[in-house]
Amino acid sequence: MITSIGLIEFNSIARGIESADAMLKAGTVSLVFSKPVCPGKYLTLVSGDVGAVKTSIASGLDKGGSSVVNSLIIPRIHPNVIPAINATTEIEGTDAVGVVEYFDIVSAIVGADAASKAASVKLMELRLGMGIGGKSYFSMCGQVSDVKSAVQAAMADSEERGAIVNSCVIPSPTPELFNEML
Repeated sequence: MITSIGLIEFNSIARGIESADAMLKAGTVSLVFSKPVCPGKYLTLVSGDVGAVKTSIASGLDKGGSSVVNSLIIPRIHPNVIPAINATTEIEGTDAVGVVEYFDIVSAIVGADAASKAASVKLMELRLGMGIGGKSYFSMCGQVSDVKSAVQAAMADSEERGAIVNSCVIPSPTPELFNEML
């Protein structure tokens, strides 16, 4: 089980690839993904123990230099986050759906982690910048009160960064919409 993650967002694909290599050589971490995203950015996400992730991120920041847009380290990531990023979460039904949308990638990951830790919700998807102009969002489902609490936690966590675009809570979503979101 993944317990700690680190991510760096680069504004250069070439520098992102070069930095990803340095990150993997610097610490005993596992590569979750390393890929280009819209609009012409590059993301590298690693996991491992906290010390290794910190070492890896420090190396990536050093190698990335002025190409680094943003970064994060989350020492105790909620176990729902990585499956949502990889779109492997199994969902069977729901009482409500919540969506929180961001201007950046790091805020979406941090918000999804905060939402998952605040209430009993299941992350459906955590979409990171690809095919949506560099924006990011996550969707979740659960009981109406839990989804509302989770959305509030994600919004509160991101307010100081000013990265929030919008959010919603939909009680009793139509089956057609819910199935389309899966």
